[in-house]
Amino acid sequence: MPRHLRLLWSVGIGHLTNDIFASMVPVVLTFLAASMLPMSNAQIGLAVSLSQLLGALTQPFFGIMADRSGGRWIGSLGLVFHVGMFTLAITLAMVTRQYWLMFFPLVLAPIGSGALHPVGALHAAESAPSRSAFNMAWFFLMGQTGLALGPAIAGILLDQANPDLLGTLGQTVGAHYFGIQNNLSPIIILWVAAIPGFLLMATHIPKHHEHHLQRAKRQEDPANGKGDHFPMLAFIILGAVVILRGFGQQGSVAFVPLLFEQKGWDPAAYGTITSSYWIASAFSGLLFGRMADRFDRRKVMMFSMIFSAPAFYFLPAFDGALAYGLAIAAGGFSGGAHSLIVVMAQDLIPMRKGFASGAILGFIFGTGAIGTLVIGAVSDQIGLSNTFHVVAVMLAVAGVLSMMLPRQSKRA
Repeated sequence: MPRHLRLLWSVGIGHLTNDIFASMVPVVLTFLAASMLPMSNAQIGLAVSLSQLLGALTQPFFGIMADRSGGRWIGSLGLVFHVGMFTLAITLAMVTRQYWLMFFPLVLAPIGSGALHPVGALHAAESAPSRSAFNMAWFFLMGQTGLALGPAIAGILLDQANPDLLGTLGQTVGAHYFGIQNNLSPIIILWVAAIPGFLLMATHIPKHHEHHLQRAKRQEDPANGKGDHFPMLAFIILGAVVILRGFGQQGSVAFVPLLFEQKGWDPAAYGTITSSYWIASAFSGLLFGRMADRFDRRKVMMFSMIFSAPAFYFLPAFDGALAYGLAIAAGGFSGGAHSLIVVMAQDLIPMRKGFASGAILGFIFGTGAIGTLVIGAVSDQIGLSNTFHVVAVMLAVAGVLSMMLPRQSKRA
């Protein structure tokens, strides 16, 4: 396998592993609250919200470090830190039954995720600069796959595991040493799943001196002639695009189940239509990434968001198969812009791609979290259907604004 593909697969598998564990948290907290550590909804929400916020805010810092060193140990040890602190948190919860002893390692765990993301995004783009948008989309597809798999894996292990699943060793470690029920042992022992991702990233991400050699070559590239110039106006425009898209695409999806529950759909049905939204969002990134490597990225991003607007606008009005089609269109078109936003941020400051990745990803995640609160408050005032109409307008405006970004030169 060529070296650039080994690098791409390494950061992709690291991203997959990281996001599997990240998405397990709500399921595990729900199980703990119901079985051995009573928690209020407010306590669960506090732990999840603060952990997500900390993971978002630390990304620019780790991006700066990745630009300087290449990030081999930042990314690989970040994965270990994330998984290790998650495992420590649930072990403390099961052994001590104390919320606050669990709370602090659980909230600190996403610092490791904040370290992995900018490193992975940096090397996903640099593994093959001529197809950076497609590679970035593939990197995020691996993460979204992890987000989809994590809850299912946690649920299956918690629901189906039994004392015979791990044999004598599992019973001994789980029950006698940790003092926990055998059916919880697999979640703790699952930390070994992080080993392949750690080893791949620790061996295939360029070393410090290799990174600086590659950086020197990029400095000589005429396409990177901007050097360390920081295009403030372009970043303000890109920030406005992220805010409008985050409030619309990320903020509204939390209310898709509620929208169809109000129509009388059962949980299986509104759960499935929400999943179809996310699946379309994940795979459309590959298509839009391929198009962005061949055509003007601004136009691809504009069409992505403008075409999503009618789907969001009409989604509240329909039931049945047409509603599924609109959900797939809404998720697919709006989700296709995610990797393009990161690549465009990298292109604005090509000699500081790690910082650009960390800053824009932290901003995207933070904006999405705030957007959910805003969309919820607005829907209480004007109704959920009218809120989706507002979302459609926001996405259309975001698409138009993307054409105000500077056009990027193509690389060979």
